Amino acid sequence: MADTKAAPPLAPLRAPAAASARTVLLRRARELALLPALLLLMVLGAVVNDSFLTERNLISILGASAALAMVVLAESLVLITGKFDLSLESVVGIAPAVGALLVLPVAQSGWGTELPAALALLAILVAGAVVGAFNGILVVKFRLNAFIVTLAMLIVLRGLLVGATKGKTLFGMPESFYSLATTTFINVPMSVWLAAGAFAAAGLVLKYHRVGRALYAIGGNADAARAAGIRVERVMLGVFVVAGVLAAVGGIMQTGYVGAISANQGNNMIFTVFAAAVIGGISLDGGKGSMLGALTGVLLLGVVQNLLTLAQVPSFWIQAIYGGIILVALMIARVTTGRAQD
Repeated sequence: MADTKAAPPLAPLRAPAAASARTVLLRRARELALLPALLLLMVLGAVVNDSFLTERNLISILGASAALAMVVLAESLVLITGKFDLSLESVVGIAPAVGALLVLPVAQSGWGTELPAALALLAILVAGAVVGAFNGILVVKFRLNAFIVTLAMLIVLRGLLVGATKGKTLFGMPESFYSLATTTFINVPMSVWLAAGAFAAAGLVLKYHRVGRALYAIGGNADAARAAGIRVERVMLGVFVVAGVLAAVGGIMQTGYVGAISANQGNNMIFTVFAAAVIGGISLDGGKGSMLGALTGVLLLGVVQNLLTLAQVPSFWIQAIYGGIILVALMIARVTTGRAQD
């Protein structure tokens, strides 16, 4: 006789899947929600100032945001692994300063080595990589707290920058130090194209390459990632090195945009970096976030700053607004993820 017993209900099995799908949908909605916000700000900008939507002003926004974008990309990669790197803002200052001091004569406050420009630019990237490697060794190998280590490194590098430049602003570097900001393609600075390419490459790696999947796995649960065969320490050390190099490139972009290297270059930049990353959906707990979200976060802050500048709002209010944006983003993250930030 055939068994006529009823099949077990599927509701208990469907519930976790439905909850997971809802969580993914909310996270995606959080990232895409910035796009309507950008459009709204563009409309508001057109109302506030007639020159906002001009080609010159829009390109200016992109050019001014290029250096920030590189540092946000660097910080986002570190955050996805569940760590922090506060020293990136100091790398933006110290790395190009090292290159400038190597290429400038003593009469222009340099070290007198007067290296060729190509070697000086290479030294900038090496300086970023060395700082990143040192941070990574302390955090990964010695298992020190990433927040405290990179905060200490931020302070150390800031002091080294002031000491090496003697508090002076460095001028007169070779044209190659400024070319990323001054050379254009279709009227858009090369720094913008480079930042866009870096975000695209990082997005593809995170989505399709095993290294990208490893970053998310480490940020989600490092012990589980290690048990799955991922070389957690090696990957995390590599992320810190890459982040240092990206911040150094951001420093070169900033140098070209400003036209000089001051003793406070990059100062307080990390607050804006975190604001862009957090509102773009990069989780402070690790394991979540996308390059699309981080990029829209950069563009949103760039438009906000431009709007406030055109409206002649004092600069100190801009920092206050950025802080408010971070708080709002954290509250949104609490709602979309369903759990508190640690």
